[in-house]
Parts: sequence; C-alpha cells; structure tokens
Amino acid sequence: MKLILLSTPDFFVEEDTIISALFEEGLDSFHLRKPNTEPIYSERLLTLIPQQWHNRIVVHDHFYLVDEFGLRGVHLSEKHNTLPQNYHGTCSRSCHSLEELQQRRDLDYVFLSPVFDSITYPNRHAAYTPEQLHDATRAGLIDRKVMAAGGVNSETLPRLSDYGFGGAVILGDLWTRFNIHSGLDYKEVIAHFRKLRKAAE
Repeated sequence: MKLILLSTPDFFVEEDTIISALFEEGLDSFHLRKPNTEPIYSERLLTLIPQQWHNRIVVHDHFYLVDEFGLRGVHLSEKHNTLPQNYHGTCSRSCHSLEELQQRRDLDYVFLSPVFDSITYPNRHAAYTPEQLHDATRAGLIDRKVMAAGGVNSETLPRLSDYGFGGAVILGDLWTRFNIHSGLDYKEVIAHFRKLRKAAE
C-alpha cells in the first residue's frame, strides 16, 4: 500500500531534511500543501530537497513548479482547479463523499476523506461506516486509485487493505511527533514512519 505524506500548512526549518529522510525510508509521495503562502517559499523548500526526489512531489498550488522542478504532478481543489497549459504530469483531487468519488474516475488518483476520525482536526469525524466502505469496494468505487485520508495511523492502516484502498494519506499521526517551532531532533518521526511502513505492508 502506498504512503503519501501531506505537508504541514506552515514552513519550518527542518522540513527539507525530514522529507528527504522519509524518502530515503521509502515514502512514496509527498504532497506540498501550503495554503495562502507566497510561491517563493515553496521554491526555496524544493531547492533544498535533493533533485532525485522531485519526481515524487505533488503540489496543491503554484502549479508552474511542476515544470520548473520536474515534479510528479498537481492536486486540484476548488480554488486551484485548472491544469496548466500543455500539462503532462499526474492529476489528483480530494473527495469528501462517495458520490463525489464516483464523479472523479478520470483522475490518476483521488483522496477520500475523512475515512477515520481526524487526528489534526478533532471535530472532524469519520464520514463512512465500515459497511459503507465495504459496499463502495464491492461497487468498484474504492480501488487502487483511491487513497484513504483522515485519521490514518499505525492502528487504522491495516484495515485499509480490507476496504481495497490503494494507499493512505498521512498527516497528523506523523507531524504531531515533531515540534515545527522548536524541534531539532526528528528521530521519533523517522521511527514512527518505519512503523507505518510495516503496517502498510
């Protein structure tokens, strides 16, 4: 099962080092989502990440960065919903209902959320029962192109294979293990990612 890491909304000093280390550990893809930030900060972060990992990075805005840095692709949203002219990378999008999921079959892959109770947003609860997810799998809605998002951790990860998901989106379960404002030692982040990789096997 693929593991996709979603960035924190804020930039921080050790970010490029941690992302590079996670790629070394087998991270499949990194989604760079920094809402309402100037593109120059994303450019700086990408410059600091070794070029060998650029083809595993997807951006949620500032789509010109794909060509400039040789990135994997873009993630569309209501705010940023138009592909660049002559675009050739991957294209993904988030879905927040099974009905919306049915309408997004033409994309390379999609996020479906929230599958479990959110770690990052305590008031955001799972939107689907296990029965609904199994029914969606049997109906062909959930397949290898659908990535589960929301509340994914080492305990919930193994359940995703039973539902037929192709991967999982990690956010709060990993980033809560590092203080982006004052942290320097990110060993716990790496150790926990190894635990997630094992759970995803």
